[in-house]
Amino acid sequence: MTKALAAKGYADTTIADIVREAAVSRRSFYEHFATKADCLLALYEAASEQALVVLIGAVDPLQPWQTQVEHAVTAYLDFLAEDPALLKTLFVEILGLGLPGLAVRRKVNAQIAGFILAATVGEQGARLTPELAMTVVGGINELILQAVEEERSTDLRRLVEPATQLIRAVALNGLADGSA
Repeated sequence: MTKALAAKGYADTTIADIVREAAVSRRSFYEHFATKADCLLALYEAASEQALVVLIGAVDPLQPWQTQVEHAVTAYLDFLAEDPALLKTLFVEILGLGLPGLAVRRKVNAQIAGFILAATVGEQGARLTPELAMTVVGGINELILQAVEEERSTDLRRLVEPATQLIRAVALNGLADGSA
């Protein structure tokens, strides 16, 4: 799916393109997916699950939370940079699905926000709310989208510093009750 989308984009990709890239029959495709949208949603969920595993695996609870955040962000961005076509699929092509794509994207963003919240909760001075954690995820996503648009997908490591600074600043300066 990723290779087919990289060549043509979601709107112009056909089932024939997908099965050709996957080297499977149409029958095999339809045994697993009803539509190309279902295939893209499954790809998004599977790849996002892998990214979350990488993110969580980068955490060392023996380290200060600021260090944990930096390691997790680095691992996450390195994972995304490994496959620029997949990165574009996850951050751009999923938007072509409308509300179903938005729903799966929101689910994953909520999981990442939950990770950030868990990584900072209870730390002295950290005051992150679920809303602020989601705001951080949105900001980091925009940095990644900008890199994709500027064809810097393989150089996401340069986003580690601004992303970790954002998390630290919001965690240390956010208000626990979410009010201004």
